[in-house]
Amino acid sequence: MLFSDRGDAGQQLAVALRPLAEGDPVVLGLPRGGVPVAFRVALELGAPLDVIVVRKLGVPYHPELGFGAIGEGGVRVISEDILRHSLVSAADLAAVERAETAELLRRARAFRGDRPRISLDGRSVIIVDDGIATGATALAACEVARAQGAARVTLAVPVAPPDAAEKLRGRVDQLVCLATPVRFSAVGEWYRDFGQTPDEEVVALLARAAARAPARTSVEVEVEAGGVVLPGELTPAGAAGALVVFAHGSGSSRHSPRNRAVAAALNRAGLGTLLFDLLTPAEEADRANVFDIGVLAERLVAATGRLQREESLPLGVFGASTGAAAALRAAAAVGAEHGTGIGAVVSRGGRPDLAGPCLGDVRSPTLLIVGGHDTRVLELNRQAKAELRCENRLDVVAGATHLFEEPGALDEVAELARAWFTGHLVDRSG
Repeated sequence: MLFSDRGDAGQQLAVALRPLAEGDPVVLGLPRGGVPVAFRVALELGAPLDVIVVRKLGVPYHPELGFGAIGEGGVRVISEDILRHSLVSAADLAAVERAETAELLRRARAFRGDRPRISLDGRSVIIVDDGIATGATALAACEVARAQGAARVTLAVPVAPPDAAEKLRGRVDQLVCLATPVRFSAVGEWYRDFGQTPDEEVVALLARAAARAPARTSVEVEVEAGGVVLPGELTPAGAAGALVVFAHGSGSSRHSPRNRAVAAALNRAGLGTLLFDLLTPAEEADRANVFDIGVLAERLVAATGRLQREESLPLGVFGASTGAAAALRAAAAVGAEHGTGIGAVVSRGGRPDLAGPCLGDVRSPTLLIVGGHDTRVLELNRQAKAELRCENRLDVVAGATHLFEEPGALDEVAELARAWFTGHLVDRSG
């Protein structure tokens, strides 16, 4: 036996990984048994911890034969060679992927709860498991992390058979394996205590890691726009060096749990956020004001203009409900030439159609996100998309209704928004 338990294995593994701490890595544990090992590694390296949830896609008549893997955020890693030789219909393969996607979202939600997934864009990633038998799952996790934007992938395990270690060494940027015993039959034989890791332990360890992570400091601000002073909450930009303004027409923007969940995901990606209300409480009492797109847009133009003068950062707008129309009308008004104005727009279940004739004047890259079961709003978004002349895309979150309350739906919204804003505000600003 090499290790007393998974915590001891993580402690020993952390010693070997210590030189990587300078690269500000993200540590990802493979659930379930890899998470206790990863927790100790993350603790010793002072790094953030998350799970990496992957599902292998098996050929229906031969499940052990994998034709690919999927990860969160819609990531797919497919082996075209296996697909060509599988002689399985496209419908059967699609059915496998649908079933595994549902299980992936269920597991991710169960382990992480409402916390957003840590962005891997441009980050150094350390994927940790409690040991390797064949290495198939670990390899799938590494490929998924790469597809999610990781710049460098290190696979770290306490023990593995020599042949599997050698195969994996050529497929990752770095393999850190403490022992490769020749007489290897099972991972558990190298632990004194190799009891099953229950889901509850994974959840508790992730929560402990999140609690010790330094919180982004948010400050209450007042936004002067259109002759009124509106309350807001500003989280300064981090490493991404860009800011996203949340626009909502109902006055609930600062307190909306959905907007706050998306904002937290953007903050983790290094983006700053401003959550503020476009209407005063008195104005909101008159429902007609919620649909006064002209007033909402004017206030958004004033607020974004002031922010750009004060912050001098690339700026995007995330709009929900009538706030999406206000965002698009504001974007049309200020333009986005030469790095000024609104650099990108994302609409969540919004009403871009209410921007009317202004849609054709929008130059800011625009992403429309709608729930697949929100049929009326989906049709309105399709009509609005046809009017846009800028770079644009319509993404439909399968199975989601208007408020994206279904398990995993809001996580998908947050990931789509993060990718759009970083792709258009960060990657193009440098």
